[in-house]
Amino acid sequence: MEEKTLYTLLVYSENIAGILNQITAVFTRRQVNIESLNVSASSIKGVHKYTITAWSNEDQIIKITKQIEKKIDVVKAMYYTDKELFIRETGLFKLATDKVLENPEISRVIRNQEATITEVNPTYVIVMKNGKTQDILNLFHALDDFECVLQYTRSGRIAVTRSKQEEVSDFLEQREAGR
Repeated sequence: MEEKTLYTLLVYSENIAGILNQITAVFTRRQVNIESLNVSASSIKGVHKYTITAWSNEDQIIKITKQIEKKIDVVKAMYYTDKELFIRETGLFKLATDKVLENPEISRVIRNQEATITEVNPTYVIVMKNGKTQDILNLFHALDDFECVLQYTRSGRIAVTRSKQEEVSDFLEQREAGR
């Protein structure tokens, strides 16, 4: 059995209702689970960017990318490995205030992991950590060892390519020149 790699797909489309469903259906048909999904406006006016992560082999991810690109409202779809991208996520942690106040080691862990306390009230403390997935998971495990975590969530991945501009920009310029 071929080893799976975590791939990040960057999909650019017009902002049309229903396109997200069409994109996720491609993964469903191929029985590939989406690990994270983030959708936002891109740096190109009128174009939205979907950042999707999934564990797959390269052959399958190529097929998925090509199928997504066939969708009428999709401008461009590309897949990447982690070393080809600059990646970040955000983790939010709700901690029990009484446990945080009882144990100064919890605050030390938060500072050492470069996280930020964003709110404190009598019931809970909100901690935010920006970084790579593993950095956020490390903080979660460290805090969970203190049994102080009330809630935890992690955002979907956001990513930009390591190239000078979004690769879809080159594609759109070439398409315009060909008209």
